[in-house]
Amino acid sequence: MRGRCTKVKSNTGQMSAFYFQDTMNFVSKLSLRRIWNAGKVISSFYLTKWTKKPTQWGMPFTVSVEPTTACNLRCPECPSGLRAFTRPTGNLKADFFKGMMDELGKDLMYLIFYFQGEPYINPKFLDMVKYASDKGIYTITSTNGHFLNDENAKKTIESGLDRMIISVDGTTQEVYENYRKAGKLENVLAGARNMVKWKKKMKSKTPHLIFQFLVVKPNEHQIPEIYKLAEEIGVDEVKLKTAQIYDYENGNELIPTIEKYSRYAQMDDGRYRVKNELLNHCWKLWHSCVITWDGMVVPCCFDKDADHKLGDLKKESFRTLWHGDAYNNFRTELLKGRDKIDICTNCTEGCKVWA
Repeated sequence: MRGRCTKVKSNTGQMSAFYFQDTMNFVSKLSLRRIWNAGKVISSFYLTKWTKKPTQWGMPFTVSVEPTTACNLRCPECPSGLRAFTRPTGNLKADFFKGMMDELGKDLMYLIFYFQGEPYINPKFLDMVKYASDKGIYTITSTNGHFLNDENAKKTIESGLDRMIISVDGTTQEVYENYRKAGKLENVLAGARNMVKWKKKMKSKTPHLIFQFLVVKPNEHQIPEIYKLAEEIGVDEVKLKTAQIYDYENGNELIPTIEKYSRYAQMDDGRYRVKNELLNHCWKLWHSCVITWDGMVVPCCFDKDADHKLGDLKKESFRTLWHGDAYNNFRTELLKGRDKIDICTNCTEGCKVWA
């Protein structure tokens, strides 16, 4: 349960220079083609909201690819951690990835190397990052930090990765392992220090390093400490992330007591509901998608077991499936009622363009 599908709350005031630097790095990668494509996507989305009929003129400018389904940890609420997939598992092949980038790369603004699993388990992961970086795409990954030894840290800098999210869900081992089962906090912090060290040695401004703190009841008291720890190590930014919980209706030991860090609100009868209103449109279905390790295209990162397959890149081009019947039918169903789509009912995003 890392990655791109939770409402993120950033620290304010601190590390603003690093944030500005990261923003300028992204802006430097923009091209007229990418800007034009984004304009087509945004206008398509607003036309869809107005007409209530799906229109898509552009290509996605954000894509998440899955380097692997494997993970070394056993986190609750995570299919990788629970070893609970019903779909096939494996590693993304580098040649297959290159073919995807040759088709999509000119329109992409963001490429996220994460869906499920720990990216560094794929032995070709950093080679794929470099291939995308060489195409001028802003690249992001999310890692549990256990594989950032000295060699991998140096190779990561060399790959051109633009942003790295490191999950640090506690500032002491006792608290950290409440969620990151089988994890070792000392290894994660050593990996972060390796990244900072090699950035300095190589005089590199990238990757922008983020400590991501998944706020749950067992660790919420350590929120002030994660900022201190990040500053001590030299990490560029801290982000607090709300937790998606599958079994929330009758309460759950992971739901924070600090209300603003919870996705769920308690009702008068003691049960819980998702806070956000489930609106019948979704920005993610217009600007982004997820591609699994074996080439299946799914709507978003809430479809962790790839139940809603909208196409297979082993059988057709991305452009064909993006504008094809399966995608248009899914968008149409979404416009009719997101509450009828299982992956949408626990979603706290998708209702705003810049969510």
